[in-house]
Amino acid sequence: VNDKRARTTAAFLKRVHQHCPVNIRIILTDNGKEFTDRFTANGEREPTGKQAFDQVCTGLTIEHRLIPLRHPQTNGMVERFNGRIAQLTRTTYFANATEMETALKQYLRLYNHHMVQRNLGHRTPIQALKDWQRKQPELFNRRVYDHSGLDT
Repeated sequence: VNDKRARTTAAFLKRVHQHCPVNIRIILTDNGKEFTDRFTANGEREPTGKQAFDQVCTGLTIEHRLIPLRHPQTNGMVERFNGRIAQLTRTTYFANATEMETALKQYLRLYNHHMVQRNLGHRTPIQALKDWQRKQPELFNRRVYDHSGLDT
């Protein structure tokens, strides 16, 4: 679903919570209307907590924080990843939605298991998660595991 409705982001958060191996304690979002009711026609105010995304956060005992105003660089890592996905979809011909879904799943697997990240100490995201789980197992609700690799 490609929309910015609060109920869509709330449903997405429920799915993430269900599948994520880490116990999510805090979530940081931008100030978009799909995440907060902080802004109204009258200007800035405190979020009411009645917005759908906030209610899901409360129900899952997740603290919802908002990025500072006029600080888009806070979203930099997410925007970089989204740019990579956009480049993949712009430069690849897909005959149908199934082909596109398969390619995106393959890219996600490649990214998580084979692409080392400088900000993770030159480890893959999965290697970093496994190290984190070894050091702080209480933060996880399931085991992080490697998938068979492209080279194996």
